[in-house]
Amino acid sequence: MSRPEASAARPRPKSLLAPDELIETGLVRSALVNVAGMTVSHDIQQPGWRWSTHIKPIVGTESCQVSHLGLVLAGRLRVRLDDGGEYELGPWDIADIPAGHDAWVVGDEALETIAWRGARTWLEPLTAMAERVLATILMTDLVDSTRIAARLGDRAWGDRLSAHDEMIRDAMVRYRGRLVKLTGDGALATFDSPGRALRCAVALRDRLLEIDLPSRGAVTTGEIEMAGDDIRGLAVHEASRMLALAAPGEIVVGETTRTLGRDAGVTIVDRGEVDLRGLDGRFQLGSIPPP
Repeated sequence: MSRPEASAARPRPKSLLAPDELIETGLVRSALVNVAGMTVSHDIQQPGWRWSTHIKPIVGTESCQVSHLGLVLAGRLRVRLDDGGEYELGPWDIADIPAGHDAWVVGDEALETIAWRGARTWLEPLTAMAERVLATILMTDLVDSTRIAARLGDRAWGDRLSAHDEMIRDAMVRYRGRLVKLTGDGALATFDSPGRALRCAVALRDRLLEIDLPSRGAVTTGEIEMAGDDIRGLAVHEASRMLALAAPGEIVVGETTRTLGRDAGVTIVDRGEVDLRGLDGRFQLGSIPPP
């Protein structure tokens, strides 16, 4: 459930210095912000970058089939259209580039642009090259948060959520986890150790119960893709589906996490083989039962 103070009255300003997503691959760095139904990007392409050299082999088309609209801040870009037309863009030029073109950075200075059309589409192929790492994911959720909020009232509920957030941050420090994000009444975090993730999940559940905030959790290990400050990948979807299966106070554990974290000092019982909505195959799960 959303927090009382996060009402619809005042949209929060966004900054490209704190992007929703950051893509860094080879000669390209792009910071993206989603606002007002569109994606705005701050792009830097290093000298030597060329669409036909670096992007064409990924997408397989003869030319870039995305139209672009943006502003050149620094550097120079040469554009060659499919119809044979060719031109160059420099600082403070408006880049209105139609679909069907090649483009490359000219000279020894990096090209820096702000784009508000075509930003998401042309960068999509680069996400396949983004950094992927093996991590253990912890996902948590409060149980019956709507009912508790209604019982407490807005002010008391806000105080309780602040305590919830502080406990999560403390747990990340203690168990050396990385807090990816708070989700209103839960959290998403990653760990480089399945054992620490399991111990953190149990400790956090028990501490939240002390302030009358029953919770549930899911812990799974798999490959994730770094997307700026966020993460994505099948393992994230797996954790979400596992969390939906968890009973109040229960922590559902993936089989790989259970195997790798067998020396964590946490008792895990069999939960059986299940289907996870939207994911192929059957999944063997374990469970840390409610206290």
